[in-house]
Amino acid sequence: MTENIQVIPVGMADFDALRAISIRTFTETFADVNTEENMQLYVAENLSPEKLTSEACNPDSAFFLAKDDSGNVAGYLKLNFNTAQTELRDKDGMEIERIYALKEYHGKSLGKLIFEKALTVAYERKAAYIWLAVWEENARAIAFYTKNGFVVFDKHFFRLGNDVQTDLMMRLPLR
Repeated sequence: MTENIQVIPVGMADFDALRAISIRTFTETFADVNTEENMQLYVAENLSPEKLTSEACNPDSAFFLAKDDSGNVAGYLKLNFNTAQTELRDKDGMEIERIYALKEYHGKSLGKLIFEKALTVAYERKAAYIWLAVWEENARAIAFYTKNGFVVFDKHFFRLGNDVQTDLMMRLPLR
């Protein structure tokens, strides 16, 4: 299913597609387990055109879209380096801030394909490790990261609207 999908850097012409996939995948992943009000607050605050434009223009962040041969977007990736990292801000680390695939692609290796892009970028940038934060209730994602060598090293709090949730911070050593 993923043989016709490429993970490519986001250009300014892709901005509307990036925003659409960001909202759709976040909603697909978390709407069933959070209130509609908190979901709307999160989207308004964190996936607004202004916020995404600011993130996309940050030289220490990189967005990638997973697109099929027809140009349909199936998922996306956001990486952070240096001071763009949300927590550690370590020049030797690279953060995967967002990695999402549409539900219709779950179980079809799209997450692995997108993750492999993150690994490629980490090795190109000579990162010592990759880290990420994942909601402690997201068993599917935790299992994926664990299967790919990540280990929990800390916790932090994540605000989704008015709800404060706990994220597990996970790390994958690369050298």
